Amino acid sequence: MKKALSLVLALVMVFALVACGGSSTGSSSDNGTAAEAGTPAVTPDAANTDTSNVANDPHVTLVYAEVNPLDTIVGQTGTAFKEKVEELSGGSITIDIQAGGVLGSENDVLDSMVGGSNSIDISRISAFALTSYGAKKSMLLSIPYTFVSREHWWNFANSDLAPEFLNEPQEIGLPLRGIFYGEEGFRHFFTKPEVKSMEDLKGLKLRVSNDPVMNGMVEGLGASPTVVSFGELYSALQTGVVDGAEQPIANYKSNAFDEVAPNLILDGHTLGAIQVVITDSGWNKLTPAQQAVLYEAGKYAQDFNAQISEEAENEVLDALKAGGCNVVEVTDKAAWAEACADVISANTADQAELYQQILDLAK
Repeated sequence: MKKALSLVLALVMVFALVACGGSSTGSSSDNGTAAEAGTPAVTPDAANTDTSNVANDPHVTLVYAEVNPLDTIVGQTGTAFKEKVEELSGGSITIDIQAGGVLGSENDVLDSMVGGSNSIDISRISAFALTSYGAKKSMLLSIPYTFVSREHWWNFANSDLAPEFLNEPQEIGLPLRGIFYGEEGFRHFFTKPEVKSMEDLKGLKLRVSNDPVMNGMVEGLGASPTVVSFGELYSALQTGVVDGAEQPIANYKSNAFDEVAPNLILDGHTLGAIQVVITDSGWNKLTPAQQAVLYEAGKYAQDFNAQISEEAENEVLDALKAGGCNVVEVTDKAAWAEACADVISANTADQAELYQQILDLAK
């Protein structure tokens, strides 16, 4: 418990330092992170490959799965990636985006990709989704109250640590490889009953994915974690199977969850870290020049994501407020972090040094 409290105190100090250093709510272009965000998280051997004749390479169509609609931050990022790939490849690569969860939930898609199915080549996934497949480093990106600002996240995504995390699937033997990072905003709780503070979450049934970190976080906050697939969440809220859930703001609005759970509490427990991955079979369909194009387009899409995410999120939040959504600001997250001390400690203890390196990037 002493270790847990020490870690919480460290997190609280990070929040305090960020608060003293000024607001982190400015746009990416204001704080300089957008310009840096185009730095590739990983540089493949194909980076120096000649792509001048890539348009003459055999044509390949890659299926890209996205669980959210195309008008979300992640949907727009996928579209930007698609357009840049097709432009840079001179038409030799087509990206077929299947959005809105038509190919299944995120877990369904990953199960298919990891299981060797050739029906999906690329997917945008939440970083923590790889935890269920043995990706221990990726788990650190979803620890509650780790990233204190968007700038902190982009400091990580453009650091020397990022390739180590992005390449983890290959290191542990999964038939996947990361292409680029992004984010979809901080994740917040939303509920059917009115919630004014952390204490109001006690006893509520909150939807979670089947993830040990998220389960532990919800339990730490006094609520009851309830596993429901994303595709069934709207009806589960509507019928009272669950009292609430958590999502980034843009996804909350785009999936119309405000219709059935109109109370949004901005606790920002985790940053919606995302990455785009490709299967080994999809990768092997490509020539070296086409592989280089994929990474170059990834640099572009990562930069695009950094530029649009905060502005798009703020526009959605304004629309939610105007539509009557009950939005509660959380100005002091120290108590929330302390409530999650056990899950933070339990899931970082065996990677304490690596986790501390992530925390240090807030400075």
